Amino acid sequence: MARYAETLTMREARAQYFTENGFDDGGYTAKWVKLQVGPLPLYFPNTAARVRAVRFHDLHHVATGYDTTWTGEAEIGAWEIASGCADHYAAWQLNLQAMAIGLVIAPQAIYRAFVCGRHTKNLYREESTEGLLSPTVGEIRQRLNLTAPLPPLPITDRVAFVIWSALSMLTMLVSLALVFAPFIGLGLLIF
Repeated sequence: MARYAETLTMREARAQYFTENGFDDGGYTAKWVKLQVGPLPLYFPNTAARVRAVRFHDLHHVATGYDTTWTGEAEIGAWEIASGCADHYAAWQLNLQAMAIGLVIAPQAIYRAFVCGRHTKNLYREESTEGLLSPTVGEIRQRLNLTAPLPPLPITDRVAFVIWSALSMLTMLVSLALVFAPFIGLGLLIF
């Protein structure tokens, strides 16, 4: 979590995060989002709902210190699911998919991030991100309870993890089925 100095404002830390990850303005104005899967680039529309959610998501990267690797995105996805995405439906969808990927590539890290999310808060219930850029990183971390040690884990955390993990896998399977359905249908027509 110490990736961004506690004394930086969230605005300064977000600018550092954008620079380190080559995000320019965070991609908020782009029409398409590029996701690199090995040598294969995948593109999906940068909808208004996604942009609304990603403005908070980027601040969560700064506050939590999760990086933008596949594992880091899966960790922050699990953390955001566990701490709740409020009415950010694009965040629910994208985070469930990220969590599913994480369960395959880094299950222990996903479990730890999920449990952390169960005992912390996030920023999705805020009206906008503008007022969140002036406080320091340390102030936001304290506000989200990210500086407190985790309490002993109740069984409810493990049960919630199993339920959300199953839902994330189901979400991923449905998403993949929707993406590949036209190709499967085309294949059936050809044969």
